[in-house]
Amino acid sequence: MTEKENWVPAEDWKVIVSNVPLVSVDLIIKHNGGVLMGLRENEPAKGEWFVPGGTVLKNESLTKAVQRIARAEIGCEVQILEGLGSFEHFYETSEIEDVETKHYVANAFVVEPMGSVEASDNQHSELRVCERPFTGLHPYVEQYLESAELLD
Repeated sequence: MTEKENWVPAEDWKVIVSNVPLVSVDLIIKHNGGVLMGLRENEPAKGEWFVPGGTVLKNESLTKAVQRIARAEIGCEVQILEGLGSFEHFYETSEIEDVETKHYVANAFVVEPMGSVEASDNQHSELRVCERPFTGLHPYVEQYLESAELLD
């Protein structure tokens, strides 16, 4: 199963985003003594340093979604170290015209890369390792790091 095979036409995606929460996975990637984050190029959270993540496809397990998204966004597979559970994210922005909010039920996983990492999609203009003490974090990223006991 590929993302392309499960691609939702734009008109249908607008209806979905307008009416239901999206199930997603977010990756807290331990790397080189810190946490790998990407500078987001799309809404929601455009212009923010955020952990890689994405929507789960129909009939895709969460762990398969973690691997697909890792390959797509950082160019390698990952080893799952810990599942942190589900988090609700409410955004006052969306990438869809005339849709002003976006709601995610995000499943967070602490992972380590199993290869070299590189920004390999159009969602992030660059990747960087953020180290302690973490400052200027998006509130949802801060929740992840607190849950993973990575905050000081």
